Amino acid sequence: MAKTICIANQKGGVGKTTTSVNLSSALASLGQKVLIIDMDPQGNASSGLGLKRHEYQDANTYQVLIAEMSLSETTQKTKNSNLFISPANPDLVGAEIELVDIHQREYRLKQAIQMISHEYDFIIIDCPPSLGLLTLNALTAADSFLVPLQCEYYALEGLSQLLNTAGLIKKSLNPQLHIEGIVLTMFDTRNNLSHQVVTEIRNHFGEKVFQAVIPRNVRLSEAPSHGLSILDYDPKSIGAIKYLELAKEVIHRTVEREDHSESSKHKSHSGALNA
Repeated sequence: MAKTICIANQKGGVGKTTTSVNLSSALASLGQKVLIIDMDPQGNASSGLGLKRHEYQDANTYQVLIAEMSLSETTQKTKNSNLFISPANPDLVGAEIELVDIHQREYRLKQAIQMISHEYDFIIIDCPPSLGLLTLNALTAADSFLVPLQCEYYALEGLSQLLNTAGLIKKSLNPQLHIEGIVLTMFDTRNNLSHQVVTEIRNHFGEKVFQAVIPRNVRLSEAPSHGLSILDYDPKSIGAIKYLELAKEVIHRTVEREDHSESSKHKSHSGALNA
């Protein structure tokens, strides 16, 4: 079954979509089969991978949430043979209103993912910059959530609210939910404040912070306008190198967690036999 990771932060402009697209592309380039689910009505992950809005006007994540289509019916190919996307369009804004009175509305995305999870290694969900019903669906469907955090003064603003929301979802809707990690973005090597923020966050969150730090990089900014991930646009750029490093860390953490889970099951089974 696929590992499902939600990329979330209700603060806008922190590199959420950039991370969703380029982490997914990096995972795909490392041989993983990856599906991006675009849950942001702005559809930037979709356009950032070269999809034109008229191509998926009647087949997108809005239709999935209102149960008119399955994820497989909305899935589009990308330039990378291992990377697929279920695109978004502005109709998603209306889904929040339409689902208000629907029974188990928080589970719509989870139910859709369960139908196709066996087809992929990773499913990456790109969330809108809010903690509304769309993000709630994503966190309920995910195994874990990854938080992009910019290396700026207000970096921690709003993070506690996201962690509190995730804690509530873990208690009431998704007991398996855990934090995948925090990835530091928009790092400026020339800026002392950036270095201070990195030190402060690492001291506070320890191993939850990924080693790969994503820098401010012109090529990263240019890539979406060409409908390409950074690995397709400029694979030798520092941005591409750092997202590959991040992808390797994500794979390593996934393997470690699976090994730990198997070890725990084995110990539990051995204990039961010896009892």
